[in-house]
Order: sequence, then structure tokens, then C-alpha cells
Amino acid sequence: VQLQASGGGLVQTGGSLRLSCAASGTIFSRNVMHWYRQAPGLERELVATITTTGSTNYGDFVKGRFTISRDNTKSTVYLQMNSLKPDDTAVYYCAADQYDYTGTYLEGTGWGRGTQVTVSS
Repeated sequence: VQLQASGGGLVQTGGSLRLSCAASGTIFSRNVMHWYRQAPGLERELVATITTTGSTNYGDFVKGRFTISRDNTKSTVYLQMNSLKPDDTAVYYCAADQYDYTGTYLEGTGWGRGTQVTVSS
């Protein structure tokens, strides 16, 4: 399984970015997809999750600023980030929980290659 995140960059406070994560080597439509982030010196934290049915959950710090979505036809998960703050500066990663056709959990994919998001004040 390969997960490739992209779309990061440098933005000013209040700006927006849209991250993408393309998955390969997995049956994407069966996966629960996650976005994580890790800032220097801090632990990796969960940003957002989207299930196979499109249900979403977010970290408390998101507070309505981010939106996770998925396109199963492209095996891609997205993270639309608005009203960015300097505290959002981190490397963003995607990860997947894989399930079989019966809905039985198989295994996690681990984190793919991340993308750097830097928010300037």
C-alpha cells in the first residue's frame, strides 16, 4: 500500500490549502481514511477521519475550519483547510484502516509520505 500526500505549502494566517492523498495497492472504497499531523517536538495527532459511508470526525482543534472528503473513483482523500493559524504548521500525513468485503478489520497502512504545511503569522 502506498499513500502519497500532496498540496502543502506556505500560507499566511487566515489562508487556505487543500491537501490530497492518493492511495494505491489497496481497495480504497473499503478503507477508513485519516489525516494526521505532526509538528516539531510534538506527538502526531489525529486531524480528521472519514468512513466508508462518508461519516466524518475531527480533532477538537479543527473547530469547523477543516473538511475531509473522499473520491473513491480516484482513490483519493482530501483535506480542505481554511482559516489557517500558525499552530496548524506541521507535516500532514494520511493513513488508512483497511477492511474486507464483510466489514472485518484487516490492518492499518501506517502513515504515507507527508506534506509540509507552514502558516506564517
